[in-house]
Amino acid sequence: MSKQTAKVVRFHQTGGPEVLQIEELPLPEPGAGEVRLRIKAIGLNRAEVMFREGKYLVDPTPPSVLGYEASGTVEAIGEGVDRSWLGKTVSTIPAFIIGKYGVYGEAAVVPIYAVAEYPAKLSPEEGTSIWMQYMTAYGALIRIANLTRGDYVLITAASSSVGIAAIEMVKAEGGISIATTRTSAKKAELQALGADHVIVTDEEDLVKRVQEITGGKGARIVFDPIGGKGLEALAAATTHSGIIIEYGALATDPTPYPLFTALAKQLTIRGYTLFEVVENPEWMAKARQYVFDHLANGDFKPCIDKVFPLSQIVEAHRYMESNQQIGKIVVTT
Repeated sequence: MSKQTAKVVRFHQTGGPEVLQIEELPLPEPGAGEVRLRIKAIGLNRAEVMFREGKYLVDPTPPSVLGYEASGTVEAIGEGVDRSWLGKTVSTIPAFIIGKYGVYGEAAVVPIYAVAEYPAKLSPEEGTSIWMQYMTAYGALIRIANLTRGDYVLITAASSSVGIAAIEMVKAEGGISIATTRTSAKKAELQALGADHVIVTDEEDLVKRVQEITGGKGARIVFDPIGGKGLEALAAATTHSGIIIEYGALATDPTPYPLFTALAKQLTIRGYTLFEVVENPEWMAKARQYVFDHLANGDFKPCIDKVFPLSQIVEAHRYMESNQQIGKIVVTT
């Protein structure tokens, strides 16, 4: 890499991991309100897989960049940005439109409002593994559901980075986490990460187990990125006046609305994405401070599953699609 170019990952058509290409491109210059980062580590997210496939909330316009989370050093600033940012070690908050900005590469331009410092004790690999997962969990559990001590919280797909963040957050707030995983392969690891209870859904009856754990009450909060037909079982496992927060659409089957259960229990079933938080400056500031403080005091510790070099970005995406990971997949430059 010369001073005037940088390796950047782009794709020219939607499809599988193999559409990702590493290209040597001119070093981007930040515009007004933007900074350029020299990137050290990149945190992968399921949203980027969906974006690459053309199945995300935003449609790509090839050739497209991608990537929400990276850690690195601010090496250039645009007009209107305080010069004190130069040289700072930061990571990016997913507060921008993917495709317009992207952080897969050796350098990237991002808006200054999407940049934050993280506790100095974290490594670059840990620093890139915080904002998406913890702010997603914060918006759902703290801001929307008002998680309080003693609440039972059912966390599906709990081995994801957001799921693990939710387990930590429930513990920090004095709640009781009930994590789900499809097979027993991840059960012990989820328990080691702090889950109070783990339900293996391929082997156990979800509703029956939740009723046993909660003394017949059901979970007050359900935090689910899957959707699909499983929503009916989640509604059955929720307590009266409970809330189900749907923050993803990993299921390939349609999602039926559990009307009679919702009527009988007066349930709230609510769609949610991280952008609800990051598009509101006041909420984002509160979330950022909450996450920073809990990272600093040790309540939260990013769980990194596997690290790939940038040259293996295709393999990293394949690994994410395999669903073998427990925690964050990171790519280093």
